[in-house]
Amino acid sequence: MKKVYLGLGSNLGDRQAMLQGGVEALESPRLHILRVSPIYETEPMDMPGQHWFLNQVAEAETDLFPLQLLLRTTKVEAQLGRHRLTPKGPRSIDIDIVLFGHAVVDTPALQIPHPRFRERRFVLAPLADLVPDLRDPVTRKSVRELLGRLQGQVVRRISRA
Repeated sequence: MKKVYLGLGSNLGDRQAMLQGGVEALESPRLHILRVSPIYETEPMDMPGQHWFLNQVAEAETDLFPLQLLLRTTKVEAQLGRHRLTPKGPRSIDIDIVLFGHAVVDTPALQIPHPRFRERRFVLAPLADLVPDLRDPVTRKSVRELLGRLQGQVVRRISRA
């Protein structure tokens, strides 16, 4: 079993219910959710002017291979009403594979670690709540170090795990 970290976000509808629904829908015999971070409310980064997001990170164990996990997350997004209409636009649910054990994957379909997680406080803050000393397999920096280097980006913790 590999330990994986999944980033979840929502800025449409009942955002908190979407995050909870995403976590519940991900759970399966081959993907077990171990724990989730607190929820953060975050300012949209790439497309300003849309509703703020709720974000959290789930820690899980899986025997799926990375592309199988991607298919699983995409299926859950579709089940929860995700429509990919505008890149970086509003979404009912977004589920990203942030880290997959110590694996580094670089294919046209999937990149692990997530290529922008080091620049996103909305991923690093909840990830630091779970595993502050976990090291990025590429830079070898800890989550705490990566978070400490970021400037700006408004995030507010709104719940406990």
